[in-house]
Amino acid sequence: MRTALITGATSGIGKATATRFAREGINLILCGRRQEELDKLQEELGNLVKVHTLNFDIRSNEKVTEALASLPQDFRQIDILINNAGNAHGLDPIQTGSVADWDAMLDINVKGLLYVSKAIIPQMTERKSGHIINIGSTAGKEVYPNGNVYCASKHAVDAINQGMRLDLNKHNVRVGAINPAMVETDFSKVRFKGDSERAEKVYQGFDCLQPEDIADIIHFVVSRPYHVNIADLVVFSTAQASSTIVNRN
Repeated sequence: MRTALITGATSGIGKATATRFAREGINLILCGRRQEELDKLQEELGNLVKVHTLNFDIRSNEKVTEALASLPQDFRQIDILINNAGNAHGLDPIQTGSVADWDAMLDINVKGLLYVSKAIIPQMTERKSGHIINIGSTAGKEVYPNGNVYCASKHAVDAINQGMRLDLNKHNVRVGAINPAMVETDFSKVRFKGDSERAEKVYQGFDCLQPEDIADIIHFVVSRPYHVNIADLVVFSTAQASSTIVNRN
């Protein structure tokens, strides 16, 4: 039975992926900053598979290293890493952007992904097996107005994904990225600093991607025969053609 570690597991794509993996018999290490939500997930999924939770701030390499070093023996071997934790803060033009927002996006989307990967990759290279899925974004494939630093952070994820795949090729470790367009989660609520009314408008007027859609795709990717590696996958809803072109009713 395989074990997957999922960052950002308390909501959205991470939570949906945890639920899908549990139904497929994959043991779980669920990571996040909200212990109450982690506890709920553990209670909900613990009757299907073994579940362990880790509460830490992904922005701190020290906290990441400490948390992963604390794993009990049954959870030491991590077969699948889902680098899902990420965020967007603000939607401002570059000249008026907030430095605090920039720091948050780069620290979580880029550095946090690197910290977690750095802590887990050595065991995969030693075993010569493992699978890393980096959750990117269509914002890592194109830049849109006022997206500047968020798009830069996701372009970095795209580059890191490619670099990981090259470096880990000789170690027989699979590496791939899933790059969704708009998915109906708390993403926009966070971006707009809790402005629910503004966030809800982002997803109105069209049939938007749901977290479960992406979870299905992630499971498909990790369930392929080991000689198959889906390296880079972009996912839109039918109504969305690019970051800025959406067919709304």
